[in-house]
Amino acid sequence: MGIEEDMRTGAIAPATGLTGPRHSVRSQFFAPPSQFDGCFTTFYHLELDVADGGIVEDYLQPEWGNIRFFSGALPKSQIGETSLEGARYNATGPSSLPCHFTVGTTRMWGIGFLPMGWARFVDADAYDLANTVFGGARHRAFRKFDALSGVLCDPDATLEEQYGHIVEVMDGLMRQSRDEPKIVRVHAALVSGEHFAVGELADACGMSIRTLERVCHRYFGFAPKLLMRRQRFMRSLTSFMVDRAQGGGLRWTEAMDGDYHDQAQFTREFTEFMTMTPTQYAALDKPVLTSFMEARARVWGSAAQTLDKPKQGEES
Repeated sequence: MGIEEDMRTGAIAPATGLTGPRHSVRSQFFAPPSQFDGCFTTFYHLELDVADGGIVEDYLQPEWGNIRFFSGALPKSQIGETSLEGARYNATGPSSLPCHFTVGTTRMWGIGFLPMGWARFVDADAYDLANTVFGGARHRAFRKFDALSGVLCDPDATLEEQYGHIVEVMDGLMRQSRDEPKIVRVHAALVSGEHFAVGELADACGMSIRTLERVCHRYFGFAPKLLMRRQRFMRSLTSFMVDRAQGGGLRWTEAMDGDYHDQAQFTREFTEFMTMTPTQYAALDKPVLTSFMEARARVWGSAAQTLDKPKQGEES
């Protein structure tokens, strides 16, 4: 069975990652079953082995909402003004800022919610949880997912058992949303990269600007203009990161999305989204994210959550 067939059936894709002299990062990606089409970016398992019992430091790029479960070292994480330390079940809202984290040797399960998944699983406005990290077991909208912790944080459970548990728990929690057709239209229009003004995006989605703003606020976490800017930024960042992971020498000016007017505009937006300049970011050691993004692009087909396309055919 090939990797593409694995992805369709929900079987485990072969472990992939980069192993260096200091640290080892291995990622495996699981396709959610068809009943969850459009809800999740992926179910993924990451094995991080840090040399000499130390810790690594890295920055996650802006992304959709996530829940993560750890077995081993527990991370210390910060997004904007919120921080979390010592929790085995971490949750984040949609972000337009980096998640700065430190962690030692650990095993982690991650589940990323696309806007459709947020609509079907999370009883809270995405806007109210944007750019936050928190202990999921203590939050009213995320407490129900703590049912996953016992199995996903069990070092003796097999990956197959853990994957099956995710499917079982999520199947029992899912419910439909009346806004699903609107969510699919907005998501597809954002990922296309073809729209650069809010009015143009609203027209492409067949809705008023007011309705567009409501849908984005409730399920996407940000105003439409910021979402379009975030997509443009993420196209640029992932091009640079994947090229560097593969040993290339792409420069920022070459990775920069064609919608930017000039390098100065790109630098301003990079600094806004990552809280540092492109030069400062390029100089950082990124032991986890570089490996993970390269593996995700190669196995899953896109390097970052925000570039995942919505499932077509959900709209009615």
